[in-house]
Amino acid sequence: MASVAVTRRFDLTDAQWAVLEPLLPGRKKPGRPPKWSKRQLVDGIR
Repeated sequence: MASVAVTRRFDLTDAQWAVLEPLLPGRKKPGRPPKWSKRQLVDGIR
C-alpha cells in the first residue's frame, strides 16, 4: 500500500482506513495502474 504524502486535517487516520479498506472492491481487470490510490480518492470525496 502506498502512503499518502500529505495529510490534511480531514484525511482518514490509519485506524479509520484499516476499517474501511477491506470493504472496498479490489481490482478486477488488468490494465493501466490507477493514478490515485483508493485512500486518496476517498479522502478527496470526503
